[in-house]
Order: sequence, then structure tokens, then C-alpha cells
Amino acid sequence: MRTLSLRTVATRLRVSALFSIALMTFFATAPLRAEDPATFKVGDFTFTRPAKWQWVEVSSPMRKAQLKIADGDKSADVVFYDFGPGGAGGVQANVQRWLRQFDPRDKEKVNETTIGKTKVTYVQAEGTFHSGMPGGPTTPMEGYALMGAIIESDNGDVFVKLTGPKALVEASVAHFKKMIESGPKKD
Repeated sequence: MRTLSLRTVATRLRVSALFSIALMTFFATAPLRAEDPATFKVGDFTFTRPAKWQWVEVSSPMRKAQLKIADGDKSADVVFYDFGPGGAGGVQANVQRWLRQFDPRDKEKVNETTIGKTKVTYVQAEGTFHSGMPGGPTTPMEGYALMGAIIESDNGDVFVKLTGPKALVEASVAHFKKMIESGPKKD
């Protein structure tokens, strides 16, 4: 049996105490983050987030959910809005508002589909995106694209916009549509 000197024991206790203090300090100051939700609710719909898309805290009270798609130094934003019944105008007014954010207006598509009993309007555009609030100052962003969806509901339509560099948006369309289709009930 090996015996330790009093000095060795004291040194080990000090090291152990310092380590414990360091751990407590780290956990007391480190932001604790709950796991990003795999599903989330906006309006009447519960969506399944694509696993590689990051959950982001909303940056405006108008936004009900926000995701980020990252690929190297490029990123795109996915934003969900729900203004309640009759809020934000009708489907066509919003389609036109979104399309007016892009120049030129020759590369746009609008498709309507039905998921279960829910009508969904998909909107696509590409070109120079003029980001910013309608009627306010904008920032032109060349080579951008939009993939949007308006999901109709009697309790208020849900508006979802994916905007970012064209290649990243195009590569994300299948995941975007799968996420949108996860929201409405299929029956």
C-alpha cells in the first residue's frame, strides 16, 4: 500500500477545488440552450424542420418562427409569418408584394396546390432581391432567389419565405416543400 505525503494530498485537493470552481464558473456563465425543436407550430399548422436547418430566435415580433440554411460562407433565411384572420391582405396581394421585391420580373413562377383540404400557393422568383420592409429603404442583393409558400387557413394564412443566394435556395427547394407539406393535415 502506497502512502501519500501530506503535501501531495494538499496539492491534489487544491487542484481538485480549482477544477470544481472552474466548472461551476463555466456552467454559471455559459448560455444554456435547449435543443432546437424538430417540430414547431405556426398558426394552425405544425411543421417538421429539416434536420440540417438551424433554428434561429426570431428577429422581429412579426416573425413567428425563423430558420437558417448554411452552406459554407453562404446562408439563406426561412421566415414564418401569421397575422391572424384577414391579416396582411389576401393571397394575391402577398404574391405580388413578394414578386415586386425582385428585378427583373421575368423569372417568376406561381403554382397552386392542395394538401389534404388546405390550399397552398408556391411563389418563386430570382434576380436582384430588394430586402427590407415594403415602402421603406431596401438593400439590393444580386443573384438571390425566393421560394415562398402561402398556406391558407380560416384562422389566418401562414406565409413562409425562403430567401438567399440563388444556388442555395435552388438546392433547398425539395426540403422546403417537404417542410411545408408537413404542416397541413392530410385528411
